[in-house]
Amino acid sequence: MERLKRKIDSFLLNWKNDDQRLPLIVKGARQIGKTEAIKYFAKNNYKSVIEINFALQKQYKDIFDNGFEVETILKNISMKNPSFKIIPYETLIFFDELQDCVNCATSLKSFKLDGRYDVICSGSLMGINYSEIESNSVGYKEDIEMHSLDFEEFLWAKGYTNEQIESLYQNMLALTPLTKVEFEVMLDNFREYMVLGGMPAIVYRFVTQKNYSGTLKLQQQLLLDYEEDITKYAQGLDKAKILNVYRRIPVFLGKDNKKYQISKIAKNARNREYIGTIEWLDNAGIINVCYCMELPELPLKGNYNPNNYKLYFRDTGLLIGSLDEEAQEDLRNNKNFNTYKGAIYENIVADMLVKQGYPVYFYRNEKATVEMDFFARDLNSLVPIEVKANDGATASLNTLISSDTYPDINYGIKLANRNIGFNGKFYTFPYFMGCFIKRFLKENNHIEQLNRLNNKPL
Repeated sequence: MERLKRKIDSFLLNWKNDDQRLPLIVKGARQIGKTEAIKYFAKNNYKSVIEINFALQKQYKDIFDNGFEVETILKNISMKNPSFKIIPYETLIFFDELQDCVNCATSLKSFKLDGRYDVICSGSLMGINYSEIESNSVGYKEDIEMHSLDFEEFLWAKGYTNEQIESLYQNMLALTPLTKVEFEVMLDNFREYMVLGGMPAIVYRFVTQKNYSGTLKLQQQLLLDYEEDITKYAQGLDKAKILNVYRRIPVFLGKDNKKYQISKIAKNARNREYIGTIEWLDNAGIINVCYCMELPELPLKGNYNPNNYKLYFRDTGLLIGSLDEEAQEDLRNNKNFNTYKGAIYENIVADMLVKQGYPVYFYRNEKATVEMDFFARDLNSLVPIEVKANDGATASLNTLISSDTYPDINYGIKLANRNIGFNGKFYTFPYFMGCFIKRFLKENNHIEQLNRLNNKPL
């Protein structure tokens, strides 16, 4: 089987075709496929590639010691490896594991001003001190964050074409229900994706051997690898406290309200003692922090309580790997995704929203009479998103849309085990269409859909 196709492939091609391109930093959590994607791009687009991995090839860490002039750096690289071919305008220099040589970031300004060589850096979010790197080469680099596979990329891995996936989206945009075959097959694919998550090694194993054998072991090993990295890279913070927070994420997701409470993770634990731990895990690309909004209104940023939040794993496969044996058996044998009180559905929708560029927020009023899982937005409206594990009542969604108390909310979205529909108040979509939400909100004309539903002339 060929390598897994990734969305960053087209991004990198567009980057190369831009005459004004800047040196690029591809950042992201470990084992999401950064290095493989860059090497594939380099091999197919350059006559010469100079690849240096600062974690494995520590002898290259001093190539910047004589200064940051391009000629000096290249001379030092050539001294260490004279077999490298350095061809102006035909060479990509790939600095991997940037977190192990922060000085490298300072050189990017020189490479941009020189203009003869393309440069891509890659590194684990967990190890990169971006406050240190950001002060270097400001305005002379471009940053992109890469994620594990989203559901569209998973479908590519399963062999689906762009045309087949686009057909699903066009049904969504036209509000045309899927056929029974389309719905059931895609729901089965999505259930596979929920069990596996999007880590490339896990997905690759599944699609090549066509079963789940060995995938749980890979998930559990990844959890341990992350723990090991926490102890390696958590500088200046109490590593034990970060591990405490990390290990207890599934415990709180298993509760009804899923609110994460520092006071309950250890005896006498206090929020002030854990300052920075949540942010560190978030910045490391391990978790998604979902804050409670003070009021469901725009703007989203700045309108939340920093002490009231839920923590989700950045990749749902990590949540699956953290479940106990009984939950694993129930999940894999009975496809019971209501394990952990719907946490798996919430976790994967949070993941889908973040991969589309949305920050994640929820809402619960003081009396808990109005609750909403997530929010997105279009140009003019705040859009509540309800995730229904059991396709139950939608009282809160109706309240938010209908009440004059929430003027920024005009309609909502319900994700459930249901086909495509629209009742004039909210759109209903199957879970797997959550990966299209941003595009839908950008391209859908809500007023037009409302008039069409009421048979009014457009």
